Amino acid sequence: MSLGGSPGLRWPAVLLVLAAGLAHALSMAWPFAFPLPGLSTGQASGGLQVASLAVLVWQLEDARSARQGLRLGWLFATAMLAGTFWWLFISMHRYGGLPAALAAVAVLTLAGLLALYYAAAAAAYVRFAPLSKLGRALFFAGLWLLAELARVVLFTGFPWGEGGYAHVDGWARPLAAWVGVHGLTWLAAAVAAGLALLLPAALEAGRSARRSDANQGRKAQALMVPIALIAAAWCLASLPPSSALSHVAGAPERPPLSVTLLQGNIPQDLKFQPGTGLGDALRFYGEQLVAAKTDLVVLPETALPLLPQQLPDGYLARLQTRFGSGQQAALIGMPLADGAGYSNSVVGLAPGVVPYRYDKHHLVPFGEFIPPFFQWFIRMMNIPLGDFKRGALGQAAFEWRGERLAPNICYEDLFGEELGKNFQDPARAPTLLVNVSNIAWFGNTVAIDQHLHISRLRALEFARPMLRATNTGATVVIDAKGAVTYALPRHTRGVLVAEVRGVDGLTPYARWVPVFGLWPWVLLGALSLAAAVWARRRTGAAHGRPAA
Repeated sequence: MSLGGSPGLRWPAVLLVLAAGLAHALSMAWPFAFPLPGLSTGQASGGLQVASLAVLVWQLEDARSARQGLRLGWLFATAMLAGTFWWLFISMHRYGGLPAALAAVAVLTLAGLLALYYAAAAAAYVRFAPLSKLGRALFFAGLWLLAELARVVLFTGFPWGEGGYAHVDGWARPLAAWVGVHGLTWLAAAVAAGLALLLPAALEAGRSARRSDANQGRKAQALMVPIALIAAAWCLASLPPSSALSHVAGAPERPPLSVTLLQGNIPQDLKFQPGTGLGDALRFYGEQLVAAKTDLVVLPETALPLLPQQLPDGYLARLQTRFGSGQQAALIGMPLADGAGYSNSVVGLAPGVVPYRYDKHHLVPFGEFIPPFFQWFIRMMNIPLGDFKRGALGQAAFEWRGERLAPNICYEDLFGEELGKNFQDPARAPTLLVNVSNIAWFGNTVAIDQHLHISRLRALEFARPMLRATNTGATVVIDAKGAVTYALPRHTRGVLVAEVRGVDGLTPYARWVPVFGLWPWVLLGALSLAAAVWARRRTGAAHGRPAA
């Protein structure tokens, strides 16, 4: 039985690509309490991500038309994306008051619209893929990369769950400092396509060889490529994480900086309520700022959820006096306002200096600004929303105790090419990254683990420690090798006291991404498409067939 009257697109294939898409979502962070071999709760799995894409390519190879490829790609990507960010349902329904059915439809609609990028890539693969298996694997990788990049740049960007993040602990992680997450995405897609194309050929060659000794040579040749792929993966997995960072690791070790990271665990539905969550937040954070003994104290995003003029009388003045002398500094998440509008900001207080200010650049659609024509949708929800202004790219770092700390707010750490602007001048490059977040909107879900892996990959790309102060988790310290060294239990109120050492020097990624941004990857994808079309035309002409 076929689906929708399309010959060859049968229900087993539909169910298979849907399951593969969900497996891709699970590869970002295993969400279940029960572990699987080599896969514990919250852990990413590069192997599962590659396997899921290999299933898609395997099914695309059986597609008889670009239209079938389009449908298979759309089904896979819709399941992949809905399974990745399903927790948006919680923010819209539980905290926004949107009826459950409408919230579910909204999540599926977002996933389905973003899936169109991957559907186009799958259709192009079926229509234009070259004849050689190596060419097809590289062509698929280029198309898949372009689809992922579309999510990065179009409609303000929402690349949550990009394939490369599944490899934060896998065999490809040493390459992050060279090519970044998009390079890992391309590599994983190429390996997945190679396995999907070459392993069936190798198995067929093995069956043929058993029928005829004359095919032994072909069997050996067919097996060489999968064996080479496995050997390459094994060699990469055996590289120490610092091998790609030896030039950074050779820099003189910096003295430790003692830090206090605060996690208020303020319920999202009470955060803005006077006398309940609001009073609780002001009391907890105010007390901890006064009591802290470390060099630096970091508070989450909008930890103080009021404008300075709305705070209780004397509240901000007491904090400025507290950190106006002595040997301590603080980074505080709070909204600010000036003549140009409101901003989601981090304020830095330190002795003897003018208060530091960082304004969030990459704003969240619907959360921090309302896209045109969507006011009707916002009015259906009971969420404090406003149109915030954007901060500039490459804002100055907060300098304290010999360190240059570069803040980023919430999902800004998804955009490594934007954080890379801070590394344009090596002499002023950050020595530490600081993420302040509040993802209480999404409950105690896998969103916390997914966001942690995103921050860890940024640490790998730039070889910089990352401090994360969040409302509900994950409040952690990540070292320059992407490993969590200190952590608080999530969804608890706590104070994390730790030490961290800043890092000097630049990785290859930190050198080239401020100059070229995403263009090398856009060019790689475009060249893959152009080369495949050219090869297809050339092959068709050589065989006397009309050019495709």
